[in-house]
Amino acid sequence: MDTRYETFITLCRLMNYRKTSEEMNLTQPAVTRQIQSLEEELKVRLFIYDHRKLKRTKASVILENYILSLRHNYDCLREELLEPDIKTIRVGATKTIGDYIIFDAVKKYLSDPNKTIVLRIDNTAALLEDMKGSKLDFAIVEGIFDKSKYGYRLLRKDNFTGICSKDHRFSGKTVEFKDIYGEDIIIRENGSGTRDILERELQNRGHSLDMFKRCIEISSFAMISDLVSDKIGISFTYDSVIKDRTDIGTFNVKGFELSHEFNIVWLRESKIPEEGEEFLQNI
Repeated sequence: MDTRYETFITLCRLMNYRKTSEEMNLTQPAVTRQIQSLEEELKVRLFIYDHRKLKRTKASVILENYILSLRHNYDCLREELLEPDIKTIRVGATKTIGDYIIFDAVKKYLSDPNKTIVLRIDNTAALLEDMKGSKLDFAIVEGIFDKSKYGYRLLRKDNFTGICSKDHRFSGKTVEFKDIYGEDIIIRENGSGTRDILERELQNRGHSLDMFKRCIEISSFAMISDLVSDKIGISFTYDSVIKDRTDIGTFNVKGFELSHEFNIVWLRESKIPEEGEEFLQNI
């Protein structure tokens, strides 16, 4: 791939000419010349300074999407031309989906001895960065993402609900916002889909996590579920997470009835490999 493209992608990520020159092992003037060369060739501005702060133009975003997809498509083509004995797909999944939804699809896909999978389970933000780095063919996420920057399609919707111990006073009830703020809440880490959804919906109603009695941050769904069952706190998650847990109750908050999308996401101007589509059909 044109070295100017690699320099451009690095500058998009770092937004700093000095750091880009260091990472690319180039002088700073060389980085500047490469970006200017692209701008002259394409007849657009890619970066501008606004009060000494480097900012990207709309053309820069379009070009980045094109280059990332070009790199990914080239990698796929190279693998196809080599015709490996074992076909590999690289899949990302957020924790809800990885832990509770796609097991059967993974098992069925791997029942074919000529296929294998690289599966990374992480939060939405990390998976999107991995796609940009051509480390994943596609990702299945429940988190919030900029739909203008990616190709995507809906996998399914799932209810987003409050959870508590089966014998908690909230279990099976609809409560008011003022009731839940007397509770400890257990949440996922920053960047996780469930936390992003919860914080966004609270903010839309003029509320925040600071209003709870205590905020506990744990990245493991299994541990969150166990703590909720043992009356350590309440939480919010998808029906898929607790559908087999008879020790956990659910509750609704008045005016806070939600469902959320699980989406399949890939780089724009790219495509999901044929083996990836086969895998997705089994979810």
